[in-house]
Amino acid sequence: MAANGNGSLTNGADCTLGKPIKCKAAVAWGPGEPLVMEEVEVAPPGRLEVRVKVLFTSICHTDLSFLKGENELQRKFPRILGHEAAGSATAFRDPLSSIDWGWSNLLILTPLKTALHLTSTCYVYTRTIDDDRVVESVGEGVEDLAAGDHVVPIFNGECWDCAYCKSDKTNLCGTYRVNPFKSTMTLDDGTRFSVVDGGSGVCRPVFHFLNTSTFAEYTVLDAACAVKVNPEAPLEKMCLLSCCISTGVGAAWNTADVSGGSTVAVFGLGAVGLAVSEGARLRGAARIIGVDINPEKFTKGKEMGVTDFVNSKTCEKPVHEVIREMTAGGVDCSFECTGINDVLREAFLSTHDGWGLTVVLGIHATPKMMPLHPMELFDGRRITGCVFGDVKGKSQLPDIVDKCINGELKLNFDGFITHKMPFSDINEAIQLLEDGKSLRCGHKSY
Repeated sequence: MAANGNGSLTNGADCTLGKPIKCKAAVAWGPGEPLVMEEVEVAPPGRLEVRVKVLFTSICHTDLSFLKGENELQRKFPRILGHEAAGSATAFRDPLSSIDWGWSNLLILTPLKTALHLTSTCYVYTRTIDDDRVVESVGEGVEDLAAGDHVVPIFNGECWDCAYCKSDKTNLCGTYRVNPFKSTMTLDDGTRFSVVDGGSGVCRPVFHFLNTSTFAEYTVLDAACAVKVNPEAPLEKMCLLSCCISTGVGAAWNTADVSGGSTVAVFGLGAVGLAVSEGARLRGAARIIGVDINPEKFTKGKEMGVTDFVNSKTCEKPVHEVIREMTAGGVDCSFECTGINDVLREAFLSTHDGWGLTVVLGIHATPKMMPLHPMELFDGRRITGCVFGDVKGKSQLPDIVDKCINGELKLNFDGFITHKMPFSDINEAIQLLEDGKSLRCGHKSY
């Protein structure tokens, strides 16, 4: 079906086209406050925008950081958070279970002992109202998407037209790149969400988050931030490509270009760190050293390819010295996935002089600076940052999805999922994440 600028369909399910939609959303009203389930109004998409029905969404530490208001300059409320999501045009059938999901069911997919000690992103499956569409409608000028398409939202967009998108040296976009300070739509600097303030009765705009805002049954995205994927793909798994797997696996494949026989150290075995391990495993790394303060994470780490575990809490010497001794001088690549400056320094020093590379994936608080002296770079160690695994979302994710479907690429999606919960329990899911009791937690609501 071709996009036609108004998202019309021939199945009679077009009564919402061009009209606002009222739906449920988890609204953040202030820093540190629990999310509140509200009825919000979602406006029709504007030019180069799409309105999407969210079926599955997840919670990651980035959402938690913004909810806490850890960076005062990035505070903007009320706001709809969430940046990992997907939608499905078919009725949901859990391939791993015959459980009839309701609003109060909770399923642990990994052994509870393991799940209770995996500090990482909480994966929240959100099944919304029964409908047969994902892209509900498209705005004027949208040519690559149509109503009914299956999509994965991405926080780091791709327009295909700017100098950045045309370059093979970056996955950033001149217009739609991730911007933590952005809280409105690109078209008109306005919002597509509104809600009635329960205290004043006044209708207020609700701000957007990381180009996505997926903690809602419907959201409006710039078309550059919506990736069309194969409708045969199980979107409850493809949701992980919105952030976690793309970031971690992409960092190993694209940023560090891990090769067969190489040595790798991963600092922080959360969801992104485990995705790095998975990427290094698939590339044939000879040794993958996982560093964390919780030894029970090694159980899950081994599933993702970790060969050795270093408990930084019990080391009698600096971690980088331990790793250098283990690897005859240091690893080829290290990945910092914690957002902690002291850990970043250990990751940098754990690499081999002359050629070692450190990839920064953790979100670091401001105004802290790099914990390095410029002269330390003269030993040949390098350090770089990575956004979305250096993956060009709209150009490359569809091919990754197709390879997963046909078996050419065997990513361990199931290994990341520890919980499934209804959308209404999103605050409980956030607490599981904050307490270190989940890896991925899934919500489904209908």
